[in-house]
Amino acid sequence: MSEIEDYRAFVAIVERGSLTAAAAQLGRSLQAVSRSLQMLEEQLGVELVARTTRRCRPTQAGEDFHRRLKGILADLDSARAAVAEEGALISGRIRVAASSRFGVAYVLPIMAAFMERHPGVEIDLSLDDRYVDLLAENFDLSVQFGQLSDSSLKAKRLGLIRRVVFASPRYLAAHGRPSTPADLKSHDCVARLTHHSTDTWRFGEGAAEVEIPVKGRFRSDSAPARIAAVVEGLGIGLAPLYQIRPLLDAGQVELLLPGFEPTLTPVHLVWLPGTMPLRLRRLIDFIATRLSLAGV
Repeated sequence: MSEIEDYRAFVAIVERGSLTAAAAQLGRSLQAVSRSLQMLEEQLGVELVARTTRRCRPTQAGEDFHRRLKGILADLDSARAAVAEEGALISGRIRVAASSRFGVAYVLPIMAAFMERHPGVEIDLSLDDRYVDLLAENFDLSVQFGQLSDSSLKAKRLGLIRRVVFASPRYLAAHGRPSTPADLKSHDCVARLTHHSTDTWRFGEGAAEVEIPVKGRFRSDSAPARIAAVVEGLGIGLAPLYQIRPLLDAGQVELLLPGFEPTLTPVHLVWLPGTMPLRLRRLIDFIATRLSLAGV
């Protein structure tokens, strides 16, 4: 019998209070458990358990040894389970939801790498710029922007993204540059299409946050359309930096109000509470280790 099994026998004896109960818990014979305790005491040169005809109780040395040994054995069991789980094959379908542009730029490459590593996994990736109800729409995982509104969901924060104000050189040449957020009120802004005649852009954070109502001649409920409209010179836009980075690098748009950027937007992985399939836990960990957003 291994030394580890002798340690387990000792822990069981202390916690169950007798050799017989410890043997039953471990599925070993009474003689084998008694022999493990005897060999351990001989090896350490100290009495660990005081025996009577009915009960066993740890000595002071036994109590100290039990307290330290129990944590070590728990860590060993956790390490073994983690290694076994890491080597376990996973399969099955995972349904993931993300916004369109972010999903293509950031989520899709990670999904491809995950599927290459786990050939038995299938992924359905839905890209839509709207709120997704995980339970009602039967999704396993979603990427959500902003503060989480449903506290019952489980979430892992991926980081923060920047939202920037921008315009085309053509618009700026014709209308000039705003110097402060309040100047936007006198400019054409490419706004979201809502039930109201104006859109509201927020700058700063906390007590210093200000809300600026903006409006313009062109509005749309499509983020790509709003960005394209800005490129065409129809007004000033507001969008996540990652969405306009290629346009910025190509000189098709310029950043405005650099000292007044809106509050950074948090990004989370979100999933339903309850028992989680191994394939989903693996995917969440995989995404979290490969996607760290720091104001992109």
